[in-house]
Amino acid sequence: MKNNFSKTPINDFIEEYSRSSPIRLHMPGHKGKNFIGFENSDVTEIDGADSLYAANGIIAESEKNASEIFGCKTFYSTEGSSLAIRAMMRLIDLYAREKGKMPFVLAGRNAHSVFLSSAITLGIKVDWIYPDKGNYLFCDITAERLDGILSRLHELPVAVYITSPDYLGNISDVNGLSKICKKYGVILAVDNAHGAYLKFLSPSLHPIDLGADICADSAHKTLPCITGSAYLHIADDSPLIFLERAKSAMALFGSTSPSYLILRSLDKLNALVFDGYAEKIRKTAEKVETLKAKLMQKGYKAVGDEKLKITIKTIDYGYTGKELNAILRSSGIYCEFYDDDFLVLMFSPENDEKDMRILEKTLLSISRKPPINELFPDFYVPEKITEVFEAAKKPSEKINVENAVGRIISEATIKCPPAVSVIVGGELVDERVKALLVKYGIDELYVVK
Repeated sequence: MKNNFSKTPINDFIEEYSRSSPIRLHMPGHKGKNFIGFENSDVTEIDGADSLYAANGIIAESEKNASEIFGCKTFYSTEGSSLAIRAMMRLIDLYAREKGKMPFVLAGRNAHSVFLSSAITLGIKVDWIYPDKGNYLFCDITAERLDGILSRLHELPVAVYITSPDYLGNISDVNGLSKICKKYGVILAVDNAHGAYLKFLSPSLHPIDLGADICADSAHKTLPCITGSAYLHIADDSPLIFLERAKSAMALFGSTSPSYLILRSLDKLNALVFDGYAEKIRKTAEKVETLKAKLMQKGYKAVGDEKLKITIKTIDYGYTGKELNAILRSSGIYCEFYDDDFLVLMFSPENDEKDMRILEKTLLSISRKPPINELFPDFYVPEKITEVFEAAKKPSEKINVENAVGRIISEATIKCPPAVSVIVGGELVDERVKALLVKYGIDELYVVK
């Protein structure tokens, strides 16, 4: 018996269209002729192909299938979680104004840069929840801590925004945070870009299932989709305006030429999930946990609790992340991310036994050295001078970090990955901030003139 989501309406339409050998008097200019190899499947909004931001045909049908899988209203993004996050922020902005409030979001400081650019574009006030200590990529927000913060605020935010899983693989207590948000009547929005697969664990750890109102997933990060494939998920009990304006919010920021290669990839994934892919994810998670245990027995220190990610705190093993990455590269292994302190390895069911065996052999062959004692500087709260969107509007200039003390940041300077800001617009650079910037290799930055 086939469920609806075992069907692939977008994929079927494109295959049928390609087989018919049409005369393509429409975009794109390659006309279906192969220059790279995929062009025959690359179409645009021709008759029957539907339209992403006004879907009422095959895209609407495919999104409905995805919604059945995720148990909420699910919309496709062909521009990654970046578009879905911008849409989330637009919906939060609309919800605030519908309530007669100015948009104000309380966010974990390890938010992706697209959150900042959205706040700047939409004029949303942002206050930060800072990490207690440690790396700027990590921001532990417990339910108890959030409760304390919200209880002391004179003005409640419209939404709380968290990143879970974060870049290092730490997963927040979304269920606990959701209960606190409901207690105070605020929205819980989650950047779940690294956690689309969490839906398919047993039990599900997906933010929507744990009580989030709205979230963004990057399907391409952990599921077998091509780059740019992503979702915007909206819970059934979220504000009605979220559902009513989701498509227009995405259209506000999205390209008018969405990729049908990406839509086809998302469409095919629905059938894959129905055909046993969820079980493959669970088995892969078990293999990753087994490998992680072997590495820790050897003396490696792993951080984070993500099931398809191993993050090694390399300095405890006597190496910088850069040094360990170079060793892996010599064995043909490319990691997701490394810096002085950490190395991040991401897995999916498409990593076969050979991949796992080579990685295990390589890591276990590396001799442990004395720990590197140069710990990363603790993060602390920079002085906020003005709102991030106000700073972005002021005339600015680029200067060397050595000359930045006493200046106000105009716009965040980031590296991608991980696209998380050490310091954001409107904040003051002092000696401690300068030390952080130097630590993370930021040489130049924009400051308010």
